[in-house]
Amino acid sequence: MKIATFNINNINRRLENLLAWLAEAKPDVVCLQELKARDMQFPQTRLAKAGYGAVWKGEPTWNGVAILAKGAEPVLTRDALPGDEADRQARYIEAAVDGVVVGCLYAPNGNPQPGPKFDYKLAWHERFAAHAGQLLDTGLPVALAGDYNIVPEPRDIYPTRSYDDNALVQPQSRAAFAALIEQGWTDALRKAFPKQTLYTFWDYRRNRWLRDAGLRLDHILLSKKLARNLKAAGIDRDVRGQDDASDHAPVWVEVES
Repeated sequence: MKIATFNINNINRRLENLLAWLAEAKPDVVCLQELKARDMQFPQTRLAKAGYGAVWKGEPTWNGVAILAKGAEPVLTRDALPGDEADRQARYIEAAVDGVVVGCLYAPNGNPQPGPKFDYKLAWHERFAAHAGQLLDTGLPVALAGDYNIVPEPRDIYPTRSYDDNALVQPQSRAAFAALIEQGWTDALRKAFPKQTLYTFWDYRRNRWLRDAGLRLDHILLSKKLARNLKAAGIDRDVRGQDDASDHAPVWVEVES
């Protein structure tokens, strides 16, 4: 099974980019973030013609998450992160696909920090960790894929001081990611590429793509059962270089489920 995550940064604006990538990469499961579309605006028909069933949680202007499955209909298990019924932001969706539980997340950015947005980021990650722990306890094969909005380590960002005050690199943010690893999750990209410099996001500003001034924000965490069966992983960097591309590149893993 090939599982991918792709922050599409407006699914309708970049639908042709997405469809071209789906046709070339042929992932079995895709987690999408930043749909920036209402539920009724989700391009279900076009995706179905491309061979993908879908579940999604939209939100106008911002956020929004979806899970696609090739040749199948994902079985929705939840469309919100538990722990705070007042939180209406569309940042988490979960489904079962061919015996694998897939959680798709678009974690809060948290800027500016300090402040209420950073507090929300940390609280959200606490809730996510609690739910992730429960998923681990089931013993099922689980993949948690998405834009975590955390740079886990200094080597996951290009050499710069411009991000020193950014929520993405703060010690509290990195501690939240480290806590997931301590639970027993495997960072699939790091397992596949333990020493390489890896980026998944390049800001549109300041010519960062052409300078390869990137950050690693998009992660796929695997439960123990899937991590044992990890066969390959990668980043489809060339997608970021296309016309009117998202500022993120797709990340993928291949596992024997």
